Amino acid sequence: MVVKDFRELPKLRDSWSHVYAERCRIDRQDKAIALHDEKGVVAIPCATLTLLMLGPGTTITHAAINTLAQNGCMVVWCGEHGVRFYASGTGETRSSQALMRQARAWADPDMHMSVVIRMYERRFGEPIPPGTSLQQIRGREGARVRTAYQAASLRTGVPWAGREYSRDSWKEADPVNRALSAANSCLYGICHAALVTLGYSPALGFIHTGKALSFVYDVADLYKTEITVPVAFSVAASGNPDVDREARRLCRDSFVETRLLKTIVEDLDELFSYGSSEDVYSELIDGDDPALPGDLWGPSGSASGGTNHADGASPEEE
Repeated sequence: MVVKDFRELPKLRDSWSHVYAERCRIDRQDKAIALHDEKGVVAIPCATLTLLMLGPGTTITHAAINTLAQNGCMVVWCGEHGVRFYASGTGETRSSQALMRQARAWADPDMHMSVVIRMYERRFGEPIPPGTSLQQIRGREGARVRTAYQAASLRTGVPWAGREYSRDSWKEADPVNRALSAANSCLYGICHAALVTLGYSPALGFIHTGKALSFVYDVADLYKTEITVPVAFSVAASGNPDVDREARRLCRDSFVETRLLKTIVEDLDELFSYGSSEDVYSELIDGDDPALPGDLWGPSGSASGGTNHADGASPEEE
């Protein structure tokens, strides 16, 4: 799908998930992109692709970036195995409505706490009893995650000694920890792409804070025990020596099977009490020419932008 103007919102829920590339050259081929390496050429139809992760040794042409941008595919520059995040492109949405709703909820203590509760309830799959303190909720979340790791270990027979790895000694980590890092990296990339595409800020986190990707971590945590934990233990149990690649492949399959992008959209709608997804889309679509500036803020309401407000004003007002 090519977005013909910036007022159209991308059908994120219908998109594919991600492609990771390293040590190759990427250019435009017809209306798609093509990856060139020593093994040959692979064409990728980017019209329904959500995220392209560029690892070490990749070069990409201006024409390829232009094609990806026109098709609403986010580009992320990352480190080897997709573990380190360096930079990203921009999403399609040019409306600020989602960002303003997010910022209002983030800045208001009561609304902020309401979003936090909803996020934890989404993880737990049940309401949190009134009067439960945030520390108690965090303790319950820690127990939930520990149980998920133990259950995956029992199911696959893969020993679990805890979450331990170092970026400086990546190869020394055990297979399940390496698989978890690779899988989580893919999940972060997909969540980041979804947030930027829908117009949210990755930095305004509600549970996590202080990082440029705090909200990405918030959203990704909704799905780790359902997706990346099972994937990582399955990879470790398979004995596949290429742990990182296999984890990315299984994540891609799981993202499609679980319709993760659709779920992210619906969960964000619920977190900020938008109502139905269709209502969100209609509300976020700007009705004006996208080349014109937006409205002007005022304490009693907004005024039209792109207008000389001195025209028709009294001499005193001028």
